[in-house]
Amino acid sequence: MMTAPDTTLKKEAQSTFLSLENVSKVYPTAKGPLTVLENVNLTVNEGEFICIIGHSGCGKSTMLNMISGFNQPTTGTVKLHGEPITAPGPDRMMVFQNYCLLPWKNAHDNVALAVNTVCKDQPKAEREATVKKYMEMVGLTEAAKKKPHQISGGMKQRVAIARALSIHPEVLILDEPFGALDAITKEELQEELLQIWRENKITVLMITHDIDEALFLADRIVMMTNGPRANVGEILEVPFDRPRNREQLTDDPKYMELRNYALDYLYHRYAHDEEEELEDEVAPNPLWKVAGIVGGIAAIALVGWGLFQTVAPRPQSSGNSAIEAAQ
Repeated sequence: MMTAPDTTLKKEAQSTFLSLENVSKVYPTAKGPLTVLENVNLTVNEGEFICIIGHSGCGKSTMLNMISGFNQPTTGTVKLHGEPITAPGPDRMMVFQNYCLLPWKNAHDNVALAVNTVCKDQPKAEREATVKKYMEMVGLTEAAKKKPHQISGGMKQRVAIARALSIHPEVLILDEPFGALDAITKEELQEELLQIWRENKITVLMITHDIDEALFLADRIVMMTNGPRANVGEILEVPFDRPRNREQLTDDPKYMELRNYALDYLYHRYAHDEEEELEDEVAPNPLWKVAGIVGGIAAIALVGWGLFQTVAPRPQSSGNSAIEAAQ
């Protein structure tokens, strides 16, 4: 008797949006090879909001850098739509904690940099309309002509988010974007981020050290084991309906149950051992961050950045320590 072929695996493979398959990352150091990640497996569905938590040195940023294409796994593969990620691209945009805005450009022009590079075949009027749309989306229309040193940290992060979204990425990657902000601004931007996520139907991966933030934002929380040789320890499903009301959420007994579970995971089962403290995760070259501003697709951006540093006078201090440190 003939039976129908089993197509389950084929369908599953076709439907996988983003995946890390047996991923390991080893860095050479003065003390010998350092295995930051080992045999990491993770599947992300299209449109999901994923938060990643874990102690310093557990490879969180390394994971996101590989998804962004800034870094490559030593073994294993990172795939989007079933295709290996081998380089940065405009389908994956990253927002850094320290904004990475160009201090000599105003807010409008920082967003326009991405749009003009990625969408250069579009008419100028269409590109300008896109910039204005996303500046308005994050509430920065009136601050469009201000430079980074003239605006607050929350406004700088809004510019960075607008720049990332303006080229319509499939994946928005956030490396602890609200960690440097005050509590009120942080909550405001969390609400705005959720609204943007709903309206744009994008997939979000976000590093955070704040369990309350993760529970408010995420569909699932990926909890990492400690480094070295870090892995995905557990994945916590967040069951709350959307849209979420912060006050109602924190009054829910299930919220406290999940919060305490995550705290127990981080501070008891995987308590940070200072004696095993890793060197800081190897960050991508600052030039790569600049490339990430425009989706990482333009080698010209890298060349131009290096040329600027070589021949141009250094701008006066803008108060943006991250950019100046990169210079």
